[in-house]
Amino acid sequence: MKLICSSCGINVAGQEEFVIFKCPNCGEGTIIRCRKCKKLSRPYKCDVCNFEGP
Repeated sequence: MKLICSSCGINVAGQEEFVIFKCPNCGEGTIIRCRKCKKLSRPYKCDVCNFEGP
């Protein structure tokens, strides 16, 4: 499984700081965020329900 940031699209595999969590709206989609996108509160979009959040 590739670990791709849901905000910027970079591969986070091998990075020290990133987060993975289930979509807060549907609970099915998986959101992955790199340290930079999390720190800058860049928006992400769930690929299952299209929920958008920071």
